[in-house]
Amino acid sequence: MINTFQFDTTSLTAIVPEIFLLSAIVIVLLLDLFLTKPFKQVTYYLTQISLFITGVLAFNLIGQPETIILGNSFVLDDMASVFKVFMMVAAMVTMVYSRHYLLQHALFRGEYFVLVMLSVLGMMVMVSGYSLLTLYLGLEILSLSLYTLIAIARNRSEAVEAALKYFVLGAIASGLLLYGMSMIYGISGSLNIGEVMAFSSGATLASRDILVLNFGLVFLVIGIAFKLGAVPFHMWVPDVYQGAPTSVTMFIATVPKIAAVAMLVRLLVDGLGTMQTYWSDLFMMLAILSIALGSIVALLQTNIKRLLAYSTISHIGFVLLGFSTGVIGGYGAAVFYILAYVLMSLAAFGIIILLNKKGFEADLISDYKGLSKHSPWFALMMLIVMLSMAGMPPFIGFYAKLFVLQQVVSNGMIVVAIIAVVFAVISAYYYLQIIKSMYFEAPDKEISISAPIDIKLILSINAVLILVVGLFPDFWIKLALSLF
Repeated sequence: MINTFQFDTTSLTAIVPEIFLLSAIVIVLLLDLFLTKPFKQVTYYLTQISLFITGVLAFNLIGQPETIILGNSFVLDDMASVFKVFMMVAAMVTMVYSRHYLLQHALFRGEYFVLVMLSVLGMMVMVSGYSLLTLYLGLEILSLSLYTLIAIARNRSEAVEAALKYFVLGAIASGLLLYGMSMIYGISGSLNIGEVMAFSSGATLASRDILVLNFGLVFLVIGIAFKLGAVPFHMWVPDVYQGAPTSVTMFIATVPKIAAVAMLVRLLVDGLGTMQTYWSDLFMMLAILSIALGSIVALLQTNIKRLLAYSTISHIGFVLLGFSTGVIGGYGAAVFYILAYVLMSLAAFGIIILLNKKGFEADLISDYKGLSKHSPWFALMMLIVMLSMAGMPPFIGFYAKLFVLQQVVSNGMIVVAIIAVVFAVISAYYYLQIIKSMYFEAPDKEISISAPIDIKLILSINAVLILVVGLFPDFWIKLALSLF
């Protein structure tokens, strides 16, 4: 392990992806000021190129020795590099899916792409944060960008309301998280994750120290649970998913979840790993509540974006279930699950955007009636996504659930596994409702798809990957396990 306070060649190499993306944000922001309306597409392509190059730079750092730099506040390891690559790919896919939607809804503006890149930069800082302060800085860059993105459709009252709700609740959650961090810092005397770990594992901790650490831990878990959207800190999820423009909903539902899991790992596994028995119990309770509430309330939804919001809450429950095992196998299962969830959610929202056109949001389940007759290929894509989310073999969603449940059972949590399976079966009903609408109900109106070929192509690849990775999951499971 390299540990340095100096900004030398090692430091520069480790943060090249962040430096490049920050430079690209400044260039795109300035260039967009001088572009006339016919040339606004240049901003989109520059954003995609910037994300691609950033992903390549992060990929080239995989396999490098673990390096802690910038005053022990920034870490480069395989988890950081792999997560950054996945975030870049997911962000690029959301941009492809969003372009046509933004043009149709008069939201194709330079600030949209700048805010997306800023949020990605914040996520990169979160993934590599090795200091309580660095993690919080990355989280705030991400949060402030998302608040603005949600409200970018200024003429839509639902979007403004959703942004305001998210801002108020997010500020409260950030405050609680910061309060927990301040308690950890106050008792340990350090902001560094490694030093916090060393302090919390001390054999001579006084009872007062343990009490303060436990209090700080509770506030950290609350903050993380809010960012992930776990029950009972899920209040913002349905309203934001429904109220935000669909392209923004897709982005919020996917890429930031990877960063939130990374923050969980940095704070709790790397920082407070010796207190695992405490936070495992908290996560187990949050997981059961999330799986139960998400599965039941989703049954009542007619709006597909709101349904996917409660579906997300249920999926996050399975992620937390993996972490609640307190073993490396469980952590790997949780990471595999979140990556599978992102792949499935990208495809689900991609299909919603594909059907969307001006004056028709395609956000009701009834809007999908008869889709198999008008567009059999994309009805098949939606079928794959829904079956995978329901946990049906041989799709990736099945193996994600199976991997988590295997770890839960092997750690003696039999009752918890049974509860998760029961609610997973219940959740299959609302996915099957969408399939029923597509294949067994007559359409209320003509369904036409006028999206560009690039969206159709990437969406098809996205959906096929759900099947292919499900058929050959071993490499991805081993990759997830290798990060710990």
